[in-house]
Amino acid sequence: MTEIKALPLTAEGFAPFGDVIELRPQPDKIINQGKCGRHHDLATLDFSDGRAGISLFDAEPRSLPYECDLLERHPDGSQAFIPMSLTSFLVVVAPDANGKPGEPQAFVTSAGQGINFHKGTWHGVLTPLEAPGLFAVVDRIGDGANLEEYEFEEAFIISPSN
Repeated sequence: MTEIKALPLTAEGFAPFGDVIELRPQPDKIINQGKCGRHHDLATLDFSDGRAGISLFDAEPRSLPYECDLLERHPDGSQAFIPMSLTSFLVVVAPDANGKPGEPQAFVTSAGQGINFHKGTWHGVLTPLEAPGLFAVVDRIGDGANLEEYEFEEAFIISPSN
C-alpha cells in the first residue's frame, strides 16, 4: 500500500488545486464603525452554469493514518469547504491524468483555514480530523450531474508528516 505524508496546508502548496481561505496578515478594509476587518475576495468561485449555493455538511471525524480509496471531482463548478469551528481537516487532492486522478497529495489544515477546490479538481471526501465536523459548503447548484468518482484498485494510506 502506498503511503502519502500529509503536509501542512499552505497557499503556495495548494495553488494548483484551489484557494486557501484564511485571514491575511492585515485586513483589506476596516468596516462596521472600525470594529471589523474585511479580508476580501479570498476564493474564486467558478461555475459552468447554475448558481452558487450554500449548504451545511455535518461529517464524522476521522483520524490519521487514514485509508483513502476514492477521489471525486466536480467538472461544472468549484467547491469551497469552510469549517464552522476552529478545527483541522484533511485535504486530499490529485492532478488530472487523462481523465483519472494522478499522484495524490495530502494536506492538513490549521484551525481557521478553509479551502476552495478549482472546478474539475480531483479531491477526497470531506475528512474532519476533530469534532465537530460542521462545514459551510459553497458550490454549484444546477441541473445535470456535477460529480465524477474514481475508486482506486488499491487504497493508499495518509499519515502525518511529523
